[in-house]
Amino acid sequence: MANVSSVFTALSDPTRRTVLERVAERPRSVGEIAGTLPVSRPAVSQHLQVLKAAGLVVDEVQGTRRIYRIDPAGLGTVRAWLDRFWDEALEAFKADIEAQRGTDS
Repeated sequence: MANVSSVFTALSDPTRRTVLERVAERPRSVGEIAGTLPVSRPAVSQHLQVLKAAGLVVDEVQGTRRIYRIDPAGLGTVRAWLDRFWDEALEAFKADIEAQRGTDS
């Protein structure tokens, strides 16, 4: 399960965000990802290891390659954390509307 702090630390790097976007499109190997970015394969591997440690991607060995895909559990942890703020914002909005209706009477 992902730790929210490690997820945001991992996502603070723009290249890692791009790597995550590529993997979100479909499962990919390091070589496939590196072919779409202006960074080396070793650099992509390092970025993927950070994303994996944060719980955002998982890998699977297929022959001589590792295929990376999104880890839904990691994304779910972040979404749950963000949903707290969304729920609070909606409750505050509702309270504000109700308060305005009460003063309009």
